[in-house]
Amino acid sequence: MTVDDASDLPSHDGPDREPESGPEGTAPDDEPDAGPEDEPEAGSSGPEEDPIALRLEQLIMGAERLYTPFQAARSAGVSMDLAARFWRAMGFADIGQARALTEADVLALRRLAGLVEAGLISENTAIQVARSTGQTTARLAEWQTDSFLEELTEPPEPGLTRAEVAYPLVELLLPELEEFLTYVWRRQLAAATSRVVRSDDEEAVDRRLAVGFADLVGFTRLTRRLEEEELGELVEAFETTAADQVAAHGGRLVKTLGDEVLFIADDPGTAAEIGMRLIETMNGDETMPALRVGIAFGTVTTRMGDVFGTTVNLASRLTSIAPRDAVLVDGELAQALVAGGEAPESEAEVEPGSDEKYRFALQPMWRRPVRGLGVVEPWLLSRRGG
Repeated sequence: MTVDDASDLPSHDGPDREPESGPEGTAPDDEPDAGPEDEPEAGSSGPEEDPIALRLEQLIMGAERLYTPFQAARSAGVSMDLAARFWRAMGFADIGQARALTEADVLALRRLAGLVEAGLISENTAIQVARSTGQTTARLAEWQTDSFLEELTEPPEPGLTRAEVAYPLVELLLPELEEFLTYVWRRQLAAATSRVVRSDDEEAVDRRLAVGFADLVGFTRLTRRLEEEELGELVEAFETTAADQVAAHGGRLVKTLGDEVLFIADDPGTAAEIGMRLIETMNGDETMPALRVGIAFGTVTTRMGDVFGTTVNLASRLTSIAPRDAVLVDGELAQALVAGGEAPESEAEVEPGSDEKYRFALQPMWRRPVRGLGVVEPWLLSRRGG
């Protein structure tokens, strides 16, 4: 819903004075004599619109602005209150009764409300669908605009604005990017569905997972020393490296937080391998600062693609106390590695020349109190023979 350029934020209440809209699926006809050059009235999208920006919006949406929020809600057959909840959940500001919505917005409302009416999902789930989709695609759109369009829309000759260059570029790339986005979403949906189907019913929401954080050391000092462009390049390189390593070794990247990434894995061995790979890869790059990693294993609650619970908090705390270029794990993960034959219970049981039997080594660290979690005993994880 492309309404970001409508800056007014009046209430959406007061539909009694709203003019009647036309039949469902058609443009409202309350201003039949108004032409494109006429001054817009109070309910229109405003007189200061950039014409090229409007053309870009129409190209991307595939439809022109026809509806106020009230008219769109009525045409979709939903209450204004529910429509407003959907729009806000998707991340769009209230726009009063500006005429800024399209037939595509009406269709999206109708589809989402139709799922609720058919009993396929609850209203709360529909709101969550709108919110999770809006948050995910908002970040994607911002990244594509900042990192992609800005670079490709430098005016090739004097007299052309970036907007004028952007229009043919968007027209060319839009169908390809849309197809690729749909493919990636379907592939991710297939993988996620497969994981849920393989798990027990009780594990659908609360599951036992390995949770890891990787954190750049001294990032705050770097923000004072580096130029903004250099800092942006460093963060992008870190996120790219982390994402590649997590995916390549069987984990899933949950989110990135600038100087920190959060990842999960179904089993402790996979998480341990990812932690070591992150340290080893970053150590091999002289342009990157030191890294520290903390991993915990236990029950995790999943919601809207994110993870919550004591296990997540413990992993975060372990990261904060980990030495530079080192991986700290909790007792649960250490025990799981031993039980799985991937690390010895103690160095005394390792026979000379038998290092190849184990992937990892575990060294107990001093017990210490951790805020909110009591006393924990972290274990230093290292690669066997390293």
